[in-house]
Amino acid sequence: MIVQQRTVLKAATTLAFLAALSVSRLYAGSGSPNVVVILADDMGYGDVQALNPDSKIPTPNLNALAASGMTFTDAHTPSAVCTPTRYGLLTGRYCWRSRLKKGVQDGYGPPLIEKDRPTIASFLKAQGYQTGIVGKWHLGLGFQRVNNQTIDFQKPLDHGPNDLGFGWSKIIPASLDFPPYVYIQNHRVTGLPDRTQEKQNFPQFLRKGELGSDFDMEGCMDHLADTAVGFISEASKKDDAPFFLYFPLTAPHKPVWPAKRFQGTTKLGSYGDFVAQVDWTVGRVLKAIDDAGVRENTIVIYTSDNGSFMHRLDAPTAKDHVDDETVQGFRADRHRANGPLRGTKADIWEAGHRVPFFVRWPGEVNKSSRSATTICLTDVFATLTEVLAKPKPANAAPDSFSFLPDLKGQPRKTQRPIVIHHSSGGMFSGRVGDWKLVLGTGSGGRQLPKGKPFERPYELYNLADDLAESNNVIAAHPDVAQKLEAAVENVRATEGSNVTTSK
Repeated sequence: MIVQQRTVLKAATTLAFLAALSVSRLYAGSGSPNVVVILADDMGYGDVQALNPDSKIPTPNLNALAASGMTFTDAHTPSAVCTPTRYGLLTGRYCWRSRLKKGVQDGYGPPLIEKDRPTIASFLKAQGYQTGIVGKWHLGLGFQRVNNQTIDFQKPLDHGPNDLGFGWSKIIPASLDFPPYVYIQNHRVTGLPDRTQEKQNFPQFLRKGELGSDFDMEGCMDHLADTAVGFISEASKKDDAPFFLYFPLTAPHKPVWPAKRFQGTTKLGSYGDFVAQVDWTVGRVLKAIDDAGVRENTIVIYTSDNGSFMHRLDAPTAKDHVDDETVQGFRADRHRANGPLRGTKADIWEAGHRVPFFVRWPGEVNKSSRSATTICLTDVFATLTEVLAKPKPANAAPDSFSFLPDLKGQPRKTQRPIVIHHSSGGMFSGRVGDWKLVLGTGSGGRQLPKGKPFERPYELYNLADDLAESNNVIAAHPDVAQKLEAAVENVRATEGSNVTTSK
């Protein structure tokens, strides 16, 4: 039954996508590269062997991607949780400038990105690109409601990816553990909810809610991969128009539910198996690019929306995920999902926001190259504008700064301003060079002590010799702390409040 559903879904998706391509804008230029951005969900810095040679999880496709391009070893998400990071990636703007000051949205939340806010997709569409998204959205949607309460799933959405520059979309509303559990294709739910998904505990963690008639939890990532491959195959046939695919994955975020063919393959529990499935999915996308004959003219970016939620258990006899899959953590001698970094997803510590970041661009980016430059996912927008030698649209991407010189192995003419990090609880930190200032006490997320934003004494770390953030040196370097604090406050005080946009 599941196989039959996937076949029907694939056929319907292909027909709808072909129709969308038939009305795509003609490309006015020549030679612009295709762009594929793959965003994992909750993959830690230590989950990939290319960054953590001690990892026992096989990641051959990600290793090969790293070997064929550049690895950024100091890449960061603008937030330590998913909704604000996705906002920052697509808009080039820190999410704390929006109405969302902390936490994330659920699957029913209102749209977060305003319709007139420039996005990477709207910018590339204006350059003649075919633009598509396949995967997890988690930025709020314009569901139509009955009496402003109950969602009418039969009515088309009035605000979603298609209103923000994406010519084609096939998404799920939020993380795979948030209802409603439905696919939405170009404003419409593809299978109306006809049952209820009951609550489940970790590792197959789910919240209770509506479940679409065509929705299969275990098969979700495979279905999205099929759709992404189909997009690449069809879009690559148009010689006069390059394509942009944004492919935000659903894994290894909860529910940790790998397909049967991956279960038990890593000896590191369902989490390890799910990371292996993510790697396989990346391999499928890379193969689709090769099969379409567009490898040499396609930029591939792979990264994650924040660090892993898996805790590191330092006690040598601790019961962990290998011993009991309901435990949300690994013993340090078995696996370090966030490598040597302190904390987990949601924290202001490095584990919350330092993530894998690989870029492949044949002929332009050297193979097996590495960059230690500090970059942020907000910087993707400005980088693509520079790749195309186009200015950023008016009022667009205020927190985005191109890393194209790093990709080319060239010195930057100007240095990137301070990078701002933000935790799930609203904690800020600022990073310049080796120095990181935390404007508060504690993690601001999950790790104890959680502390409070803007509560003193602040914390200062020199990451060059203390990547684990174990030694607060603010007392020894008050001048450094003062300069960083002033820089953070200057960024916070500019741009956001004086830009008027419709909602």
